[in-house]
Amino acid sequence: MLADRAWVERNLGFDPVSNPPPAAAFANAAAAKPNRTPEDLQREIIDFDSEGPEGAAFFAFSRATGLSRFTDIKWPDKLAPTPKAPPRRGGKLPKAKALVVTWTVDEGHALSRVLTPGKDSRNDYVPYERNYAALARQMSKGAPAVAAHRLGAYWTTTIGGNSAVIFKSESHLSQDTNKHLPKNDVLPNALLWKQIIEDVEPELVITTGTGGGIGAQFEVGDVVVSPVVRFDSQKWLKRAPFAEAHYEAAPPPTKYLSTAEKLFQYNSSQLPSDNTRPPNIVTVSSNKLASSIVTTDFFGFDTSDDHYRLQGLGDVCEMGDAVLGMVADAMKSAAPHWIAVRNVSDPQIKADGLSLKQQADMAGQIYKGYGRWSTVCSAIVCWALIAAF
Repeated sequence: MLADRAWVERNLGFDPVSNPPPAAAFANAAAAKPNRTPEDLQREIIDFDSEGPEGAAFFAFSRATGLSRFTDIKWPDKLAPTPKAPPRRGGKLPKAKALVVTWTVDEGHALSRVLTPGKDSRNDYVPYERNYAALARQMSKGAPAVAAHRLGAYWTTTIGGNSAVIFKSESHLSQDTNKHLPKNDVLPNALLWKQIIEDVEPELVITTGTGGGIGAQFEVGDVVVSPVVRFDSQKWLKRAPFAEAHYEAAPPPTKYLSTAEKLFQYNSSQLPSDNTRPPNIVTVSSNKLASSIVTTDFFGFDTSDDHYRLQGLGDVCEMGDAVLGMVADAMKSAAPHWIAVRNVSDPQIKADGLSLKQQADMAGQIYKGYGRWSTVCSAIVCWALIAAF
């Protein structure tokens, strides 16, 4: 799939170049301004809330739909996600067999709709504040965790008898620091990963959310399941010792992945009308570096002219998953089985006749239109991995 201005207008109902959404449809005032920077767009994607006022304004302007249109999934017998009693606030996260972590506000809404039905990540989840003050001192003043006064929020669920902690992080690799390494080359986001893994003592850890598809073969809603993550550090992390590092885990359990693909059908009608097929699951082999999930230290996305040189590095790009690989690598034999699950929220962007800023605007608006719906697909994949573990 190759998205151009006409693609966005057909699917979302407006041309973001000639007719951008009103300021009310943005979570952050800086992202609504004509002189917005890539960093402004990056933060907009993290903070945009389809269940908030900016979501209402975006829906009024576009053809996008919110999770009120969600169709309940008919799960296989005895495998429906079942939220547990309210977790106790304060202290450590509860022990569980699996730990699932997601990142943006809309990813949180979609993941909770699937894995903790009836309990929303924004309205119901329990705040996680353990060691907040210590970690916040290492973060920039404008970081999401500092603004929220917490490190994240969580609920617990069971899938086929397997317990899981579902965690919406407020810590982000791209946001926590002032674009330079903290003391001793330690990233606050890495410290959070280590802490929550030690809390939960999981056998399986999943990092999940949206990403940009690399290559025209991907459509919105496709899901990449990868035991391989890599850093592509071209900006503020380019001098870090892990700037180009990659990490590999054991292959993921595949027992229920074909079932997961069938379960996409309940909500796939909310994905772009230009999609030519149902969403696919791509399972990456442990030694297939060229199909990895790529963690950038810049707001990058795939373009038809390969501006960011992402093609050949992996299947999808995002801004954090390789930190989990790095933390697990440092844990050595004590590390849990981990896996990265990313859904394609925006496809390759057609560069012809567009400035890079215009291309970035298109990618951002496509995310705001379809980020939550593509995340429903990756949330179902997380269900499949937990059920099979």
